[in-house]
Amino acid sequence: MTIRHRLGKASRETFRSLRVRNFRLFFTGQIISQVGNWLTLVAQTLLVLKLTGNGFDVGLLTACQFGPVLLLGAWAGVIADRSDKRRLLLITQALAMVQSFALAVLAFMPDPPVPALYAIAFAGGIVIAFDNPARRAFVVEMVPEPQVPNAVSLNSALMTASRIVGPALAGLLIATVGYGWCFLTDGLSYVAVLTALVMMRPGELRRPPLTARAKGQVREGLRYIKTMPDLWIPLVMMAVIGTLSFNFQVVLPLLVTRTFGGNEGTFTLLFSVISIGSLIGALSTARRTSIDLRQEVMAAGGFGLAMLALAATPGLGLAFPVAMLVGLFSIMFMTASTAVVQLRADPAMRGRVLAIQSMVFLGSTPIGGPILGAVCDAFGARVGLVVGGVAAVGAAAWAWVIGRRVTGRREVVGPGVIDEALELESRR
Repeated sequence: MTIRHRLGKASRETFRSLRVRNFRLFFTGQIISQVGNWLTLVAQTLLVLKLTGNGFDVGLLTACQFGPVLLLGAWAGVIADRSDKRRLLLITQALAMVQSFALAVLAFMPDPPVPALYAIAFAGGIVIAFDNPARRAFVVEMVPEPQVPNAVSLNSALMTASRIVGPALAGLLIATVGYGWCFLTDGLSYVAVLTALVMMRPGELRRPPLTARAKGQVREGLRYIKTMPDLWIPLVMMAVIGTLSFNFQVVLPLLVTRTFGGNEGTFTLLFSVISIGSLIGALSTARRTSIDLRQEVMAAGGFGLAMLALAATPGLGLAFPVAMLVGLFSIMFMTASTAVVQLRADPAMRGRVLAIQSMVFLGSTPIGGPILGAVCDAFGARVGLVVGGVAAVGAAAWAWVIGRRVTGRREVVGPGVIDEALELESRR
């Protein structure tokens, strides 16, 4: 087989789920909208840092952005299981568009009120709480089951590719025309995803039966997770790492501006470099049909070690290559955790399980964000990175020990265990 044929085969395997029309439409609309979403996330962070100059206040912003996920996440998952996810996404994406336009109005003011920025961020967090489980569960409905791991990985690649372009574009817009244009551009980007959702063919979706309305459905989801080590082990890892490690929006601006003496443009460039590493990591996992505990533990451990290395870098020159490793291992961990939740959860429970995963990941940010902001204010941004690195390494060690204890000495356990029938199905 020639190199050309090998490359062609690898490309077809890596992007095979894009052959499905509905997923191709979703992918196209999302990549435009997600670039805009990162414009807003970065611009919000830098605007609050500019107005307050305080790390704790930046952490408080993240608490407002993701606090509703912690408060409403489990209930939002029940709503996702009860609802037509495509219609639910049309509603949440339209509301997210309104939020971006509201932020634009504030940012164009000569002296934007910080409490109003927090209030709109909180409203956006409510939208995220309902959008996230519906959007992630919807990925499974768009493609045949053997292609779910590929679709999940490509969705992760989409998110990380937008993180390359979005922060860099935010830095350019902030430096040239101001913060307001970041939010306005984000609002306009939602036209793409709304159009894609409208153009889909509902008859080609693999919709599970809608969950009937009943009492105790949130508790039922929690009990279901508790009985399955395949789910609760990665969720505990996600809770620890989400709280203390995945707080880039808080720690990195402070590292760049205070420790390295950079500016907003330097921060957005470093964030884009992290995203390049994330894209490489996402694409490297796109061809896998299963993920085992060793891979998830190695990714979490590598993530922690990379954060510790970034904390030890003497300046920006070495920070950029190390930051790429941070992005690489972080997305490998996220992809592994997401794939198992998508595949191992019963279809009737999938929305609730995904919502609980969002709660422990996004919902942990309101706890970790202010804590790490205060740590960085008191001891410096390097210490904030050390805290995150130690947390990730510790979570990896715990999962490896507990995983082998719960499941015996099997090589393939919890995160990434896929039923033998599904494994065979994926080889058709």
